[in-house]
Amino acid sequence: MDFITNATVKAVEHLYNATITLQDVNLQQTRKEFEGQITIVTFPFTKVSRKGPEQTGQEIGEYLQANVPEVAGFNIIKGFLNISIADSYWLNVFKGISEDKNFGTLPANGKKVMVEYSSPNTNKPLHLGHVRNNLLGYSVAAILQAAGYEVIKTNLVNDRGIHICKSMLAWQLFGDGETPESTGMKGDHLVGKYYVVFDKEYKKQIDQLKEEGKTEEEAKKQAPLILQAQQMLQKWEAGDEEVIELWKTMNTWVYDGFTETYKKLGVDFDKYYYESNTYLLGKDIIEEGLAKGVFFKKEDGSVWIDLTEDGLDQKLVLRADGTSVYITQDLGTAQLKYDDFGMDESIYVVGNEQDYHFKVLFLILQKLGKAWANGLYHLSYGMVDLPSGKMKSREGTVVDADDLIAEMERTAKEQTEALGKTGDLAEADKQHLYYIIGMGALKYFLLKVDPKKRLLFDPNESVDFQGHTGPFIQYTHARIKSVLSKIQNIGSDISLPASLQNEERDLIILQSQFTDVILQAAKEYNPSAVANYAYELAKTYNKFYHEHSVLQAESQNLVYFRGGLSKKTAQILSKSMQMLGIEVPERM
Repeated sequence: MDFITNATVKAVEHLYNATITLQDVNLQQTRKEFEGQITIVTFPFTKVSRKGPEQTGQEIGEYLQANVPEVAGFNIIKGFLNISIADSYWLNVFKGISEDKNFGTLPANGKKVMVEYSSPNTNKPLHLGHVRNNLLGYSVAAILQAAGYEVIKTNLVNDRGIHICKSMLAWQLFGDGETPESTGMKGDHLVGKYYVVFDKEYKKQIDQLKEEGKTEEEAKKQAPLILQAQQMLQKWEAGDEEVIELWKTMNTWVYDGFTETYKKLGVDFDKYYYESNTYLLGKDIIEEGLAKGVFFKKEDGSVWIDLTEDGLDQKLVLRADGTSVYITQDLGTAQLKYDDFGMDESIYVVGNEQDYHFKVLFLILQKLGKAWANGLYHLSYGMVDLPSGKMKSREGTVVDADDLIAEMERTAKEQTEALGKTGDLAEADKQHLYYIIGMGALKYFLLKVDPKKRLLFDPNESVDFQGHTGPFIQYTHARIKSVLSKIQNIGSDISLPASLQNEERDLIILQSQFTDVILQAAKEYNPSAVANYAYELAKTYNKFYHEHSVLQAESQNLVYFRGGLSKKTAQILSKSMQMLGIEVPERM
């Protein structure tokens, strides 16, 4: 609406002989209860008009209506000037949108961005927290791609450490040679089973030692199982062939399981990094930091950085024995990723329990003079909770991702069959539809909320076909496709009507905002902007559909126009949902 902004500047100059800038003009969308589409806030102009906000608004409104052809009318509500834009303007906007085959995909901006997400541990299956992480990362990557960025999707797999050795040791001691093939279990579930076995047996040993007079802390450190796990880790780091072979075997089981879950979730990666390859990185950076005086050594030989002047604390970056801590390898991995891809921005999708860690990491890299450190961003997200009793994982403590996906398909099947609209579909098509609806419900529910917020996920609520849900938007898309299948020969050369109904205008206005929504979501790394936009568009279309017939419109030209309006709505809904990783069915 630049023409309104420019005209307002001219109006103030003409009416009050005063100069203002474009930034002084505050435009807002008109609230739904008032007539008009654009609202100008008049309070700032009262200083130069020396009149009240209402009279100032009246004078500016009269000037705009007389001098700007696109302004059809106006009204004043206190200090707000509501402008009604002529239908001819909106019809031209729609003509431009309908003729643009790439509408909703911005041209390349020459910038490269990396999105790192998932980052699982190879000692257990993916769970509900991982699901939010994966969906966020994938969606942010898709939005950035639509906004014109070159995007690299990466996954840093935590495949080493004491937690991995716990699963390995428990399998050695209690597994009796079990494999995914012999048990019929997914590999990640099988390895996760032995991580739980380790924990149970470890607790038994702790209790036994406490009965023998040890303190809790002594018992935890002296239990035979933890000592054996630590010994196994030392052997792994020393390259012991037997330990390495077992590690490779069990990790392969886990990766096969992860691949299956990633496929169900519809997420993928361009590059995998593995902590087993990166855990020794960062030591060169520590040497560099010592030489620059960024780090300092304590008497015991450990290396630290003092961040107290930055409002943080002192941070250990290398142990006295020369071994790495997490921050060491993260420094090294950050450098490795930049060396590999030279990206302008790098986004870490990690839960908010790591907020402090990333503050420290980014600050250290900046102090080391890494120019690319200013492009690092921690996309921090909140926990996901479930209403108690809704679903239980096989371990009874966390919600397994595969269980969650299966439960979503079951819920989608129940809700869809209750509506009785799938009777004529082949069985395979029905099952695929239940999967699409179930995953659409899950993804939309998790992505419609700002990532920073903690959320309560209710499976039944998420599949409500009439609510603020993915299935509601999917159903709207299917409804439009059904309408379009009954109209022949809708081309881009659509005859435009002389005027618009309110609901038609509302649809065009929303369609025109699509590009701005993509840019906003990309700037904020926030898929909820796209999710909520898609819901508003679907809701607005349904209102239009109930108020005005498409197929029985008064003239054939109007059928084509409303068909064209419907077609573009379906395309935008499809594109929006695609950015959320959600498939929209042709029929439901």
